[in-house]
Amino acid sequence: MTSVITGDIINSRKAADPELWLPSLKKVLTAVTGSEKLWEIFRGDSFQLEVRDVYHTFEACMRIKATVKMVKGLDVRMAIGIGELSDEYRSISEAAGQVFIFSGERFETLKKSKTNLAIKSVRNDIDEDLNLIFRLLGIATDNWTVNSAEIVKLSLENQKKSQSELGQMIGIKQNTVSERQKRAYLEEVMAVDTMFKKKIDHIQHPD
Repeated sequence: MTSVITGDIINSRKAADPELWLPSLKKVLTAVTGSEKLWEIFRGDSFQLEVRDVYHTFEACMRIKATVKMVKGLDVRMAIGIGELSDEYRSISEAAGQVFIFSGERFETLKKSKTNLAIKSVRNDIDEDLNLIFRLLGIATDNWTVNSAEIVKLSLENQKKSQSELGQMIGIKQNTVSERQKRAYLEEVMAVDTMFKKKIDHIQHPD
């Protein structure tokens, strides 16, 4: 079982220069997949990636979202598919299987439902729970400022570092790091990540 994320950049055409966000997007896609072979950007502002460690799929989404929202005015829509691959592939554009169908089907519903993150798996009951949680969390994450996005990205990429160490990395004080993390609802993001992993465990190991 694996996971596939299908996404696109919201308001990408309003960013006069794609170089403001495209290099950062490519970098984070490589970081969360571990390989340039596991992601692809197409139609200029759409992307698809496989996250083989399914437990880290939600964290990958948050890292991607934080990266994109570090550019003022931009956001990202993403659909998670959890399922099986048909076969190994040379490029993700040639891949097929249940997991790609799930991710693609869920992605097609995002605009209509006015939701920026959703999931589809073999367990409808788990999907319902997580999709409600994602919608509620979106009240916070869809409104991240540039500073909020920056501190979330930094915190997720350096989870073993203290607030003081994080502050030193971007030239701010420890108390400012703490304030920014609170405004970004980082604690709630991490709580959802913990719940996501528990739900994935139920999918991987059904009773």
